[in-house]
Amino acid sequence: MGPETLDLHSSRSVQLIDITGRVKDFVQESGVDNGIVVIITPHTTAGITINENADPDVRGDIETFLNRHFPHQDYFRHQEGNSPAHLMSSFFSASEILMIENGRLLLGTWQGIYFCEFDGPRNRQVRLKAIRGG
Repeated sequence: MGPETLDLHSSRSVQLIDITGRVKDFVQESGVDNGIVVIITPHTTAGITINENADPDVRGDIETFLNRHFPHQDYFRHQEGNSPAHLMSSFFSASEILMIENGRLLLGTWQGIYFCEFDGPRNRQVRLKAIRGG
């Protein structure tokens, strides 16, 4: 199975969007029994992370922390005015790699996969690739 693109739309400037179900569906449809899945976003003001998905307060706490600790500063020189979004993106990662075992995505009990928006609202993409392994 070739790469797949997930189309997303964020509704806030800083927002964590749970994509766990969509990644699990992709892994099942890929037919890869054992291997890895690569999850990447091609945006410089976004990221991918894995964190708790049982309590929505965790997601809210992360969003609140980012908004408070990455404010716009007068000394930023970037013309678009979104330097805080670029900084947040640098503190996260543009990708994650997860193992697939027996056709299932290996995540911890409380783990979820999040697309991290830092410059929304916007239309965004996440790309997925499943790779067979031993």
